[in-house]
Amino acid sequence: MSTAKKEYKKVTVKSLVDMKKNGEKISMLTAYDFTMAKILDGAGIDVLLVGDSASNVMAGHETTLPITLDQMIYHASSVVRAITRCLVVVDLPFGSYQSDPKEALRSAIRIMKESGGHSIKLEGGKEVKESIKRILNAGIPVMGHLGLTPQSIYKFGTYTVRAKEEEEAEQLMEDALMLERLGCFAVVLEKVPAKLAQEVAEAISIPVIGIGAGNGVDGQVLVTHDMLGMTHEFHPRFLRRYLDMHAEMTGAFQSYIGDVKSGDFPSDKEQY
Repeated sequence: MSTAKKEYKKVTVKSLVDMKKNGEKISMLTAYDFTMAKILDGAGIDVLLVGDSASNVMAGHETTLPITLDQMIYHASSVVRAITRCLVVVDLPFGSYQSDPKEALRSAIRIMKESGGHSIKLEGGKEVKESIKRILNAGIPVMGHLGLTPQSIYKFGTYTVRAKEEEEAEQLMEDALMLERLGCFAVVLEKVPAKLAQEVAEAISIPVIGIGAGNGVDGQVLVTHDMLGMTHEFHPRFLRRYLDMHAEMTGAFQSYIGDVKSGDFPSDKEQY
């Protein structure tokens, strides 16, 4: 049962756990630059994810794999400079943590020291257990990510819904329980059946943030550019577009072009 919403002057990893206990849903969106992050923070978002989705959204790559640790630090630094209230979570990019727990720790430390981010997120369950333990032992907060893990796209070969079969669903639950035991402060579940996602959220005490995981979890995350309609080629079932910025921006640009071509801009009042 929900209780009255508490006002958080500063959202921390503890705040998210408290939100779950109090029945308050957690709002999370992506940000990759100062201007967008400032607007999102001012609007009252709880969590900003500096996602490796910047590889797709900002750089135009087909997958999240090409983005580097240096590039993630650049984007995260831009976001951190903009915020005053929300929690900033930064993705560890592909190749920066999977093979060697020591490398994972070095990558996490670089993000925390050089970007000022508040926490990191990484994909996977038992296969990255040692990396997670080492990062947590250094005092760095970790958000897990299970279900569809985009950094493993070439392993799965598709972005389809995960954990529909019993064996994979059981493994996902085991991984979620393990992430809680290790000390992660939250878990993202991406593109898994809503019933399973709700079972996971009820089984663990840390928040579960869903993307394509139904409404039975503790919060939701979307890519900001998708929910604003700035991208328009992407139409997954879980995406709700709150604006059609692609059309609005195209119209504005075309009006500007027309005004420049006609000599209407700048007017007398817009000159010195």
